[in-house]
Amino acid sequence: MKNQLKHAPTAVHLPADLPQALLVGRVWRDDVNGPCVVVVRDGEVFDITAHSATVADLLDRDDPAGFARAARGEPLGRVEALIEAALGDDAATRSPRLLAPCDVQAIKACGVTFAVSLLERVIEEQAGGDAARADALRGTLLKDIGADLSAIKPGSPEAEKLKQQFIERGAWSQYMEVGIGPYAEVFSKAQPMSAVGFGADVGLHPDSKWNNPEPEIVLAVNSRAQAVGATLGNDVNLRDIEGRSALLLGKAKDNNGSCGMGPFIRLFDNAFTIDTVRNAELRLLIEGADDGFRLDGESRMREISRDPLNLVAQTAGAHHQYPDGFMLFLGTMFSPIKDRGAPGAGFTHKLGDRVSIASPSLGTLVNHVQLSDAIAPWTFGVRALYRNLARRGLLGDDMS
Repeated sequence: MKNQLKHAPTAVHLPADLPQALLVGRVWRDDVNGPCVVVVRDGEVFDITAHSATVADLLDRDDPAGFARAARGEPLGRVEALIEAALGDDAATRSPRLLAPCDVQAIKACGVTFAVSLLERVIEEQAGGDAARADALRGTLLKDIGADLSAIKPGSPEAEKLKQQFIERGAWSQYMEVGIGPYAEVFSKAQPMSAVGFGADVGLHPDSKWNNPEPEIVLAVNSRAQAVGATLGNDVNLRDIEGRSALLLGKAKDNNGSCGMGPFIRLFDNAFTIDTVRNAELRLLIEGADDGFRLDGESRMREISRDPLNLVAQTAGAHHQYPDGFMLFLGTMFSPIKDRGAPGAGFTHKLGDRVSIASPSLGTLVNHVQLSDAIAPWTFGVRALYRNLARRGLLGDDMS
């Protein structure tokens, strides 16, 4: 599938200011038969696993950016070579090869954090997962809501007033509750070590017939609930399964290959801050492998309904601790409705689609769409990681 679509120049997959970007991530090295922590400085890749056995350990340092900038490591060449290899036909057998940039952290996600995505979740709910009903419902809902949801601050008196109006009309939704109510929707997107990285196949549950990518920024948060960096993510979304019942969220969200992240975590420093995230714009490109389909979209972080750090605080604190840290998907305003196939059918993936999610400060995440039961199974989990690190003598006290 990869050769059927022309690759973009390698440089576009990396931050536009690459010489200033401090990037950390993971690669698989065949010569050590395991994953390695790498840092990218001025475009050069260094293996620093000898100083930080896991990315979670690195992010837990008092000054992760300072540590990553100073840590000596084994040179692995230019970062462009890793990117090019990940897009090649032999990517699965090349070494070193890119992995998702996180490891033992929990993988969490926030839903309905944009007004547009709130509307689409309500449509899914009312359609009962039937894509054929979505177009008609969209028009009815836009008429019935009668308010600009993007102007409503979640948890505010105005939001409570709107809630009561919807309840009186029998039109209140559980998605509106988390969209404009005081509590954000935070769920477990995937298991630690299960995310796939740049260039890898993402998976659709074979029962799904209505699905889409969700382009998102993902915060890297340490065990002290401090956001210390960010990366790009694809929260693969099964609209028909979740639309049948919110209680099917786990089945809709957590499948083999359903979580893509990368290519790297960019650490916060003077050149890249939480304000960069707050003002980021994400571009999405979906390219069909054999039908000529092309869809462009965008998600503007300045239109998010809850501040990213508020979402961190709703996820972790005195009420919930994450001793290994967590990766937090911040949600998206992108909900594709462009017809693909029959008029009014809306968008859904076809096998072989290439999904590119880009933001200038973070580069581009590229994945290819296949079925969850047809792609490589996930077999290397947390126990396998620590057995591997132990065999390599990398679990000393200085690793913490």
